[in-house]
Amino acid sequence: MSQYQSLSLSRPDRRAWRRNQNTVKFHFGTSLGPVSHTVIIAIMLCILGLLYLTQITKTSAYGYQINDLKVKKDQLLSEKRDLEVESARLQALERARQSDVAKAMTTPAATDYLQ
Repeated sequence: MSQYQSLSLSRPDRRAWRRNQNTVKFHFGTSLGPVSHTVIIAIMLCILGLLYLTQITKTSAYGYQINDLKVKKDQLLSEKRDLEVESARLQALERARQSDVAKAMTTPAATDYLQ
């Protein structure tokens, strides 16, 4: 027990030593210097910048797709309106031909045109 009494256990940074525990801590002999830290930070910033650029590129690509779809939608709506007008015109001619007034008309015997 005398070997344990020689240790100063009153200091707060030392832990109580117990039986069958290692009393040696491993300390790294090398550490990074200020240049290495600067290089590591620069590399990390480059990686973050590349990630940012990829995200911006994706959003702009989606913007182009949305724009193309809007243009296609506008073209289809315009074509629909044109077809509705054409359908109404064709139906109007057919209704005029099928009406009672048009059936009661007769064809003229002679027509003269001014020249």
